[in-house]
Amino acid sequence: MSSQQPPKIEIRRSKRRRRTVSAYRDGETVVILMPASTPRSQEQEIVDEMVQRLDRTDPRQKPSDEALLERAQFLASKYLQTTLDPFSIRWVTNQQSRWGSCTPADRSIRISHRLQPMPQFVVDYVVLHELAHLLVPDHSADFKVLMDCYPQAVRAQGYLEGWAAAKG
Repeated sequence: MSSQQPPKIEIRRSKRRRRTVSAYRDGETVVILMPASTPRSQEQEIVDEMVQRLDRTDPRQKPSDEALLERAQFLASKYLQTTLDPFSIRWVTNQQSRWGSCTPADRSIRISHRLQPMPQFVVDYVVLHELAHLLVPDHSADFKVLMDCYPQAVRAQGYLEGWAAAKG
């Protein structure tokens, strides 16, 4: 999401720590606490996952509209086999009951800021859904065919339904 340099990583192994791994930021350094018994072969995978978790919850890592546009162009190319220029896509804070919306007439897309901390596959699903509306404005069979191209659609729908149910 961000094009800045990767953070400095400090790994602290502890003999007292048995199973859990945790991470926090100390200035520009990411400190990762893990059991001393963690195999070195798993270390990089754990580090990558913990940095991603921190990035998702770090208020300094707010996704920009420019990054959203880049991601939308990538998704359109990969899953819809097309380029969808010109159009605008932006994060908005006024959508509390929708995940996204699209106005095909002016080719504008708005994505709810509530998606920002969610996993990338969920954000991608919503963005792809709205991109598909630029090609097919309704939820017809043609639209469903476009959405079937996304392999994590069912998983993303389940995530959003679970999130909505948990929020009541």
